[in-house]
Amino acid sequence: MQYTKLGTSDLTVSRICMGCMGFGDPHNGQHSWTLDEEHSRGIIRRGLELGVNFFDTAVGYQSGTSEQYLGRALRDFAERDKVVVATKFLPRTQEEIAAGITGQQHIQNMIDTSLRNLGMDYVDLYIYHMWDYETPLYDILDGLNRAVQAGKVRYIGISNCFAYQLAKANALAEKEGFAKFVSVQNHYNLIFREEEREMAKLCAEDSIAMTPYSSLAGGRLSRHPGETSKRLQEDSYAKFKYDATAKQDQAVIDRVAELAEKRGVSMTEISLAWLLTKVTAPVVGATKMHHIEGAAKAADLELTPEESAYLEEPYIPHKLVGVMAQNTPAAAKEQHVWSTGNQEIQGR
Repeated sequence: MQYTKLGTSDLTVSRICMGCMGFGDPHNGQHSWTLDEEHSRGIIRRGLELGVNFFDTAVGYQSGTSEQYLGRALRDFAERDKVVVATKFLPRTQEEIAAGITGQQHIQNMIDTSLRNLGMDYVDLYIYHMWDYETPLYDILDGLNRAVQAGKVRYIGISNCFAYQLAKANALAEKEGFAKFVSVQNHYNLIFREEEREMAKLCAEDSIAMTPYSSLAGGRLSRHPGETSKRLQEDSYAKFKYDATAKQDQAVIDRVAELAEKRGVSMTEISLAWLLTKVTAPVVGATKMHHIEGAAKAADLELTPEESAYLEEPYIPHKLVGVMAQNTPAAAKEQHVWSTGNQEIQGR
């Protein structure tokens, strides 16, 4: 396993981040393919054995049971100061807004809930899960800064935002003396590269770590044509994100398969090895042992510039999909893509 610093922080993270959205009680979430606690613990333990020290979860994943499973496993299998734990909080609900709960109060409630779920005194990285158009940015940043000052959070990150929003937020944080975002977790992989337009450039200039989700496009970049899985069959949100562009994406996927065969490695290794040339640490979901084992191998695989160019060449620009397509004031208000702090954010 390879390691690096997370942006401008002093956190040393593995180049592979284990995504824990697949862990949790399926009766408390939207996904039937999530793992129970026994199987989740086995994968977490295997990740630790392979050198993974960076774990990503959220209060909204399976009503907090993902956080609970992760927290109990890490207490049993790892030393707290040897792992980097990231979790995320949702925007205020309409009920909270109506009750007059401020952004600061909301964040305090959310971090306290996550810490109880995790059974921890602090999290290393606390991530603003989705831009809240109905809460002043100052209140969000102030609330996050208070959590840092209270010792409940070491660093803050952001997810599902546009580059201008991240730049605006960090400029305000610098002006007010608040903690700044050191990382961004957005949608980025070989068949969805729209982050290269602006976000990647901003992050490079400002030393902000990129830790993208959907790094294997819901399994599409890890399986040969015809291969399937329970998640590929049942993940309706991933189908919504990728099915419309399946024909144009297939040209890229075919090259991943071709190069994997040529190099004698898995498609997972090729796809993640490419992404690792672009970002700090991709978030890789794992619901089977071979998922995390393949991801770990990718950290040691180097592609030549010619191989990377070969993978990139067929790409055709995509429209925004998923959370980011909904991330506008009108869409947020109309669709309520978040519901409560104990329910899962739609899709991611």
